[in-house]
Amino acid sequence: MTESPALELHKKLKGKLSVNSKIPVKTTTDLSLVYTPGVGEICKEIADFPEKVFDYTMKGNTVAIITDGSAVLGLGNIGPEASLPVMEGKALLLKEFAGIDSFPIALKTQDPDEIVSIVKNISPVFGGINLEDISAPRCFEIEARLQDLGIPVMHDDQHGTAIVVLAALINASKVVGKDLSQLKVVINGAGAAGNAIASFLTCFGGNDNHVCKSVKDVVLCDSKGIIHKGRTDLADYKKELVKISNRQNSSGSLADAMKEADVFIGVSKADLVSEEMVKSMGENSIVIAMANPVPEIMPDKAKNAGAKIVATGRSDFPNQVNNALAFPGIFRGLLDSKSARITNDMKISAAYALANTIENPTVDQILPSIFDKKVVENIASAIKKEAKK
Repeated sequence: MTESPALELHKKLKGKLSVNSKIPVKTTTDLSLVYTPGVGEICKEIADFPEKVFDYTMKGNTVAIITDGSAVLGLGNIGPEASLPVMEGKALLLKEFAGIDSFPIALKTQDPDEIVSIVKNISPVFGGINLEDISAPRCFEIEARLQDLGIPVMHDDQHGTAIVVLAALINASKVVGKDLSQLKVVINGAGAAGNAIASFLTCFGGNDNHVCKSVKDVVLCDSKGIIHKGRTDLADYKKELVKISNRQNSSGSLADAMKEADVFIGVSKADLVSEEMVKSMGENSIVIAMANPVPEIMPDKAKNAGAKIVATGRSDFPNQVNNALAFPGIFRGLLDSKSARITNDMKISAAYALANTIENPTVDQILPSIFDKKVVENIASAIKKEAKK
């Protein structure tokens, strides 16, 4: 059997990353500067002034990408070894688009205490921590317990995804002529990404005005249907979601939730949405189906069913809504500003900066290309502006 192009490429390269030195070592003088005796002077300087570690070492431009392999793409709990190609990919994007060095670190544990301990103990090397593909609800606890680390810690599946989704909705709503505050939004998938998106859409602001605003309503669905107050099987974090969503306290299936909805957002699994479901949505509907590698509904089917705007998480269809648009610029801004943490205002400003990168959004382009250099520049600038505040 012939290997796919992706398999062939990865096998040929044996992964996508390597470590390269910034300076050649050709002479004894070179050696004396980069290692002994010169390096001793650098060590003493940092010992006397710990903050100078950002100036004299890789820490100031290096991020750790941490995963336990428990929630990889749409593939689920496939383990640390199988997660490594994705982590390598994220490291590659950080380098290519934002000039940031990073290490993929896949942990052979899914115990929150162990993960928190490991991250704390390796943090001296890094200027930021990108938590990745860690399943809910453990990811919420792990991220929260690492906020006082002294360097920014962000779970990208949550906040990177929410930032890009908000940016997509800002522009998509313009295209279809609807105000954000009037949108009924259905989110399928109540894990890390769904939780963050729901929280974002029930309290967002704009640019310099971070007064809390909200879409009309957010209805979340999990594998058992609509999340509502009457359900007795909800985990604690889903009980919290009930407080900010489903204002009508409706119940039923995903199909029931989508009736007359303005927006569908999928952060779940492949092929869960039918054409009939899309047909039942409101006029000029917006479908953002982000399950990877196969979305909840393929774009051609959603279009045929009447959706005005269709987006996926994939790069081979128009309107890619993927956290890859956000995290390089976010970490560029965080590192440049030497921020100790990422704030909610930073996330909101990043979303508007991403949206505003497109001056005139269209049905087939609600977000800029990941190859648009202004994306990283604009997001990083927005983060740094918030950091100064």
